[in-house]
Amino acid sequence: MEKVILHLHRCKACGRCIEECPKGAVSRSGKTNKKGYEVVEVNQELCVACATCYTVCPDYVFEICSGKVQ
Repeated sequence: MEKVILHLHRCKACGRCIEECPKGAVSRSGKTNKKGYEVVEVNQELCVACATCYTVCPDYVFEICSGKVQ
């Protein structure tokens, strides 16, 4: 089960999520969105769903899954 859902069409590649993730789970993906920005990806294995990325992202790219995380 995914812990974080990404809305990559909103990403503007500011990098705040990468800098602030305490587990190093967020990184640049090497892929671009329709706006031409290099979007991020989340390593779901490293992610602990702490919501730091959600908190620091100015563009609402991240959605934290609710419910039981497996």
